[in-house]
Amino acid sequence: MSRQNLGTVIALLAVLGGACSSSSDNSTGTGGGPGSGGTSSTGGTTGSGGAAGGGGKTASGGQTTAGGASGTGGSPAAGGTTSAGGSTTTGGSSSTGGTSSAGGSRASGGTSGSGGIGGTDAGSPDVGGTGLGGTGAGGRTGTGGTTANGGTGGPDAGNKDASGTGGGAGGGSGTFDPCPSSGVCKILPLGDSITWGVNYDGGYRVKLFSNTITDKKNITYVGKLSNGPSTVSGATFPKNNEGHSGWTIQQIDDIVTGTSTDANYSGKKMMVDQAPNIVLLHAGTNDMSRGPSGAPDRLGTLIDHIVGDGPNVLLVVTTIIPITQGSYGSVGQTFDNAVPGVVQKRIDAGKHVVLVDMFKNFPSAGLSSDGVHPNQQGYDWMAGIWYDAIKSYLH
Repeated sequence: MSRQNLGTVIALLAVLGGACSSSSDNSTGTGGGPGSGGTSSTGGTTGSGGAAGGGGKTASGGQTTAGGASGTGGSPAAGGTTSAGGSTTTGGSSSTGGTSSAGGSRASGGTSGSGGIGGTDAGSPDVGGTGLGGTGAGGRTGTGGTTANGGTGGPDAGNKDASGTGGGAGGGSGTFDPCPSSGVCKILPLGDSITWGVNYDGGYRVKLFSNTITDKKNITYVGKLSNGPSTVSGATFPKNNEGHSGWTIQQIDDIVTGTSTDANYSGKKMMVDQAPNIVLLHAGTNDMSRGPSGAPDRLGTLIDHIVGDGPNVLLVVTTIIPITQGSYGSVGQTFDNAVPGVVQKRIDAGKHVVLVDMFKNFPSAGLSSDGVHPNQQGYDWMAGIWYDAIKSYLH
């Protein structure tokens, strides 16, 4: 072989030897152990879909080469088996309204869901508040539950005691309401000359009417007699009344029962004829000079006849005002001492009767010079006592 050909062969062998050496050293190729698809490759044990993934029960991603069996994120979808929001809803079973309310036995909002305001109610006294019900999301909002009539403070005939300053001397049910819900409440002033208004035209009825005008209460007076001013507090004054000068308890009782010999009342029962809602009774002053014996019993009979013919009437009975004329003051006080027991007996029987005291605290300057009838100051004071007894019933 020539020297030139030998050189060519040697050069060729050198090239072939370099190629073989490069191939055998590439033991960690693209699919090898630590390569991009190895144990720590993108889909490896700590891949983005592994155990620390977005909440799923994710596979580790396998020990795969690049593009192995488990793709980015593993087999479970993002979010896993626990969906956003979970199984607890906003409107749970517990409400802030609870089942107890401030006004008696009504549910304050039932079983309303969270956020329920539980039905606030006034509870007081009134004929019972109205629960508003819960307003929570998802709750079963109640409408107030079973409202108890009158709650714990419903109006009753027992608003005043003998002093007229409050107490429990009344009878009847907690829902008793003698006046109509709309229109006028008819008041019958019943008695003797003090009801009529000797020494001051219209007597206590003037100031009493003025008080109702001030408080925007709707009343009128009823009765066959008429006297008093034309207007009071800018309103037409209702002059009707049953104040009979000189009459005793028995004579008043006769016009109530329809047995009076007076032609204007014969055969007509007062409670039916006048149909009052409230009766204001001041009687007994003339009995003290004509025969005080048995006067408390006669008063009791008169009360029985009034409530018997008017079972839905509120009857306000008063002790008589002080008498300073002659010796009648002491017998008048004896009569007044017996009146509370007479009235209480009817209250205990469930009658709608209230007792007020016109004797106690009567102003010393409230009597006129005759020692029997009030002056304007005395009549105005009486009006205040009457009004305190009836104002909670007026509309």
